[in-house]
Amino acid sequence: MLFFSRRKALADQLAQAAVPQPGRSPWADARTRFMRNRAAVVSLAVLLLIALACVVGPALLPYQFDSADWDAMKLPPTWTNMHWWGTDESGRDLLVRCLVGGRISLMVGLLATVASVALGIAWGATAGFLGGKVDSIMMRIVDMMYAIPYLLIAILLVTILGREFYLVVLAITAFSWMDMARVVRGQTLSLRTMEFVEAARSIGVPTRRIIFSHIVPNLLGVVVIYTTVTVPGVILTESVLSFLGLGIQEPMTSWGVLIEDGTRVMEVAPWMLLFPAALLSITLYCFNFIGDGLRDALDPKER
Repeated sequence: MLFFSRRKALADQLAQAAVPQPGRSPWADARTRFMRNRAAVVSLAVLLLIALACVVGPALLPYQFDSADWDAMKLPPTWTNMHWWGTDESGRDLLVRCLVGGRISLMVGLLATVASVALGIAWGATAGFLGGKVDSIMMRIVDMMYAIPYLLIAILLVTILGREFYLVVLAITAFSWMDMARVVRGQTLSLRTMEFVEAARSIGVPTRRIIFSHIVPNLLGVVVIYTTVTVPGVILTESVLSFLGLGIQEPMTSWGVLIEDGTRVMEVAPWMLLFPAALLSITLYCFNFIGDGLRDALDPKER
């Protein structure tokens, strides 16, 4: 009896093992691989902490980003009077200005990236799927825009339209979508010959629906990876424009504006350059590490 009971228990275990287990989705596998990348996970945590500080921090501090204290001009970092990161040449608290500047830089980076990614996907997917003369004309337009220095486009747009926040986003978007268009176009050229696209064509699915319902969803991995590369590039571009006096203007601030202010007084007030430059550098490094982690996690060779 003991023999038969053990045999029955073993048979039950084999039967349970033979039952097919529900497979994990590719996105679940990618999330698992991403979480194993310590550098990417730590960078994501640091980036979220910086973003949270930029959003919530100014409301928790006792100073306004544009309020001047003429009795505390160029005050070095101190713990005695709540000016933890010192003040600038007008007596404004540098910590509050760095947090507000980070809020503006991150908003410009995210908004311009979303706009450029959307435009690049639409342009590249359309050119790659239609092919032929349409593809040739659309990509020649991209090549001509590449030949124009982006700073020249930004200077012209800012000079003609003004230096408001949304105009800065528009100026950056005008020349930041072309890389995404090329990447998406190359991926679309390989996807348009796949069986599911041919099947959709054979049953009369409209071209627009094939592009946005069948081609674009299969580009999400590449788009996500490239987006993490675009965001730091856009933030850096905004910082360069603000450094040159073509971006965000006083009394509003950004990391580029603060770095430009710090370079003028770096010999007598080095903290005015150190803190905003450190925040900008840490943010760019975090985006780069996150992009590397996503690239490894979404790599089909790792599945």
